[in-house]
Amino acid sequence: MLDYSVKIGLIAMRRNTTDRPRGTFLTWYSAEQRGKKFVNYIEEHFKTENVSFVDNKGIGHEDLVFDDKSAEEVIERFKAEKVDAVIIINCNFGNEEAAADIVKALGKPALLWAPLDDEYYVDGMRPTDSQCGLFGVSRQMQRYHLPFSHLPCCRVESDEFKEGFESFVRVACMVKNFTGLRIGQVGSRPYPFFSVIWNEGELMEKFGVKITALNFANIQARMATAAEQYPDEIKEIEEYILKNYTLDDLTPKYVNGMATMVVMYKKLFEEYNLDVISAECWTATPVMFDGLAPCTVYGILNDLGYMVSCESDMHCALTMVLLKSATLGKGKPLFGEFTVRHPENKNAELLWHCGPFPLSQKAESGIDSTARLVNQRSWFRAKDGTYTVARIDQESGDYMILPLICKTTEGPQTHGTYIWGEFEDLQKVEDRLIDGPYIHHFVEIEGDYRKEINEFCKYFPNLKVDKNI
Repeated sequence: MLDYSVKIGLIAMRRNTTDRPRGTFLTWYSAEQRGKKFVNYIEEHFKTENVSFVDNKGIGHEDLVFDDKSAEEVIERFKAEKVDAVIIINCNFGNEEAAADIVKALGKPALLWAPLDDEYYVDGMRPTDSQCGLFGVSRQMQRYHLPFSHLPCCRVESDEFKEGFESFVRVACMVKNFTGLRIGQVGSRPYPFFSVIWNEGELMEKFGVKITALNFANIQARMATAAEQYPDEIKEIEEYILKNYTLDDLTPKYVNGMATMVVMYKKLFEEYNLDVISAECWTATPVMFDGLAPCTVYGILNDLGYMVSCESDMHCALTMVLLKSATLGKGKPLFGEFTVRHPENKNAELLWHCGPFPLSQKAESGIDSTARLVNQRSWFRAKDGTYTVARIDQESGDYMILPLICKTTEGPQTHGTYIWGEFEDLQKVEDRLIDGPYIHHFVEIEGDYRKEINEFCKYFPNLKVDKNI
């Protein structure tokens, strides 16, 4: 299952130079004081329910890594603590050999940061050259072919540091959850949908993705026994549906089946330790289960933390994991496809699907803000705001991700679940989708995570960011 907690290793460093008296050039004392200050500040101000730290206190000279021995000790500690990423703190110049050795041994995302050199003496001396050392560290990382991220020189108390640190944490969470991804494949693709064809072998070879195939005979058998095995959980979901949706006259007879399917899918996730599921839906489920539609089922599962992509779209399943991880698990990805242009706004598009949006994303007021079930499908407009709109896809084995941004705008009321999204230049977006390798299916999530997507791709070189728009 996906894990949105991130453990960051903090490495305070200096160069292995001759010690000099205080008040002169590149002193050990200045580096030591800065290292303690920065590590303590970061641990005090940035620890959250999602973020924890491991540091190098007690390793090196005055808690500063500076040579091979202290680097080896950091590696041992960080491996034992299972850190998800590291931050190299150049307290005074830094140590390029140790930094690269640590990052290479750990194989985790790394952020390079040199705090602002802001102390100068009246005789022209300065105690630190932190930025200067940043270039040596980055060059050594390049020689080892190690990907890394970079936070510009700034004060640790600044908004710039806060924003850069939080962005890196998001990237680390994305890398953590994309590594060793486990995806359930329920059924095959809908008969006419050549557009969602995907390559299982390539996903395993290029990204280490493991696919667990679950056919509909398996689903049918589990549905048949779920009512007896999980009556209390099913009843709870039934009550949730009846309380939170306005039902039409076609839906009531399906409420028990919908609730049963929610619980059945939840058990699949747990039994097979799945991170996300890609499922066949409207051409199989109604046939197998006397007209039962899974659209709202997927939305309820999404709110419970279990993501399912519609119409056997494996690439959207991958994208859902990536975008949710960028929010540290707090966001809810929407499966909304490019459907029709706005009748009056040339840059606005209907991002729609037949009913799988999670109820938590419903607009709070205005047109279509009441959650209805129409023949089991959810009908409502999603929240207003800024959305990242993205899709992973491939052509001839070359995988890429197209990250877009839109802001919601007013538009005609329609059925299903939807937003009207306004892009800077919708014609450029349409042209890019037509040129390929993309289709109409995209994933949306509140917030702008284009920067994090770009950084993430440094750590997965088999996935390129599409910058042709």
